[in-house]
Amino acid sequence: MNGIVLTGHGGPERLEWREDLDVPSLERGEVLILVGAAGVNNTDVNTRIGWYSKGDNDAEDAAWNGQALKFPLIQGADVCGSIVAVGSGVDPSRIGQRVLIEPCLVEAEGGMLQKPWYFGSECNGGFAQYTRVASRHAHAVDCDLTDVELASFPCSYSTAENMLERTRVKRGDTVLVTGASGGVGSAAIQLARARGADVIAVTSPSKATSLKEIGAIETLDRDANYVEALGANSVDVVIDLVAGAKWPTLLDVLRPGGRYAVSGAIGGPMVELDVRTLYLKDLSFFGCTVLESQVFGNLVRRIEAKEIRPLVAETFPLRDITTAQEAFGKKGHIGKIVLEVS
Repeated sequence: MNGIVLTGHGGPERLEWREDLDVPSLERGEVLILVGAAGVNNTDVNTRIGWYSKGDNDAEDAAWNGQALKFPLIQGADVCGSIVAVGSGVDPSRIGQRVLIEPCLVEAEGGMLQKPWYFGSECNGGFAQYTRVASRHAHAVDCDLTDVELASFPCSYSTAENMLERTRVKRGDTVLVTGASGGVGSAAIQLARARGADVIAVTSPSKATSLKEIGAIETLDRDANYVEALGANSVDVVIDLVAGAKWPTLLDVLRPGGRYAVSGAIGGPMVELDVRTLYLKDLSFFGCTVLESQVFGNLVRRIEAKEIRPLVAETFPLRDITTAQEAFGKKGHIGKIVLEVS
């Protein structure tokens, strides 16, 4: 089969197009998926460059779960495709189902995992014609969206939904979303609105109108003084994908008893915390990577109910992955960049 192989940590030159890859063989409880489309996301880029390492890109801890990766590796966490074969223990009626792959895995290679894996990181993912995954992580989806549109959902939207679930976002809450024009940020806007919350989106002025069109009631320039613009103690929940130098002001705008969730640090991972703000305001902090068990099923139901819509910025053929990742890195888009695979 054809696909893209990551040969080691480093730049885009580490991504190689291959036409002689073996079609995956199935373990008990697994399904084989013909990949239709796969999204580009931060997880794949960060894994490639070794960003997750706390030891200056030390290969021994450069995966998202702090373990060394095995190369060569087929990446790709955002996958839509169709089941073409099943392993033992899986109902054959699943063959033909169109599915989205849940990227946070609790089962792989025929057994339950002691520590969750991420699809396309600790195991091969979707940047190839075929991929395999435990049946429980292949969620059937029944809707009229294309494979490309559906591939924009799994990683970003499940991450956003997980953050909203962990922080118990509900009708009437005011939610501040940083990095709001990216895949997770734009997903968080839609999903928070679906819960009945009001959303304030931090973005560049050029993207403000587009974010209001998908549900933000207000936008805030990323260079603004958040406290001056919004007022201290003015929001219930912060959904943060940026961190960086302005991080302390996110706590200043949270109301007493507010909830803060983080699942990204594109502005820089090192921040300054005045612990007094944390305990005197009774704030709750949530680091969000592993999905709550109900999150992905809830996401699929929202897709089928048309409560959220896909935001596809650009599409590229799979073999043009380096061009796609270059476009992704420029951050000039809203939503997702997706690779057409089959």
